[in-house]
Amino acid sequence: MLTQEQVAETRKAYLRLFFDMSNQAVENLGKLAALNAQAVRSTLEDTSDLAHKSLSIKEPQEWPAMQNSAASLMADRMQSYCGQVFDLVSATQVEFARIGKAQCETYGRQMKSVVEDVTRNAPAGSEATLTALDSAIAAANTLYETLQSSGHQAIEATRSNLEVASAAAKNARRAVDPVLQTVKR
Repeated sequence: MLTQEQVAETRKAYLRLFFDMSNQAVENLGKLAALNAQAVRSTLEDTSDLAHKSLSIKEPQEWPAMQNSAASLMADRMQSYCGQVFDLVSATQVEFARIGKAQCETYGRQMKSVVEDVTRNAPAGSEATLTALDSAIAAANTLYETLQSSGHQAIEATRSNLEVASAAAKNARRAVDPVLQTVKR
């Protein structure tokens, strides 16, 4: 059984876990707020530039080129923003997983200690129950590792999809630019 010292240590560990995760969440929320503020600032600057450029257009043929330029810039900024948000969320997930893994390992050691104590003090004939408890703990650890692996795979798949989408957008822009240049003439 757990001693009072072990119970107190467990409570301290949960408190550390809570504050570690809270600090990480607040830190990344601050980064997200800064990223959003920068995005708003850039949008305002781009809108101002576009308004000034539109006032200086003298020929109707110049509109498509200006619109293409604005759309291209907006697409680039959105891709960059989405990539940065994804990186921030991924970093947060990795940090939470690290904290969770450390906590899970601590919990596993404590459970192993409890099982060993129970095994020493268990009455004869309880081996099957203790074996089942040991199997349940092993299954829980395997499940956690599987979920963590699946989470990493999902992150990598999403990152890969963002890179493919970014490359496709750049290729499409390269294909459209010559056509717009021809239309402009």
